[in-house]
Amino acid sequence: MATVRTPSEQRVVLHNIGWATYERLLADSENNSAPRFAYDRGELEIMSPSTEHERFNRRIAQLVLAVAEELGIEAEDLGSTTLRREDLERGFEPDSCFYIQNEEEVRGKDRIDLAVDPPPDLVIEIDITSPSLNKLPIYAQIGVPEVWRYDGERMTILVLEDSDYAATTESLVLGPVTESALTGFIENGKSMERTIWLKSVREWVQNKLRTDS
Repeated sequence: MATVRTPSEQRVVLHNIGWATYERLLADSENNSAPRFAYDRGELEIMSPSTEHERFNRRIAQLVLAVAEELGIEAEDLGSTTLRREDLERGFEPDSCFYIQNEEEVRGKDRIDLAVDPPPDLVIEIDITSPSLNKLPIYAQIGVPEVWRYDGERMTILVLEDSDYAATTESLVLGPVTESALTGFIENGKSMERTIWLKSVREWVQNKLRTDS
């Protein structure tokens, strides 16, 4: 067992955990926002997010929704909903996830079943501390096309190519968003009031649309 601790945050990885045990833990925690679980063929990470972790998470989620609204497209925020596939022996609860291109496919559904439903178009991952379990292979096997990863200083946009992720400078699911713009917005958001910050995000999108038209 390996443990990584930061103030108010803890990650624990357990080994040789069966799928049935993972399912029981999910059921026992179904109505709780924490802890969050990630499972990869017997490896189970249990993570309790810190206040800092969640502050960044919620700001980025608000940014996604604001950008989508300004672009005139639908984006369904499903937060840290549990996503799993028993046939792959993999599952995770993202910091945030969004259906954008496939929003209509899951509209109104109370539960996502990846056996029949598409994976989220975008997953947000906050890695302020070094993650105990590399979740990118889980996302790749489940077929998540894009991941935004924030390490406390910089945002990285990762897109799925074949069976692995490659870094890119511009979002494919939410253009015209770029890596540099995201990093700048998150840095500004550390000191700006939320409403003023969101207004600046919206104005940036509006300017981009006028410039690119």
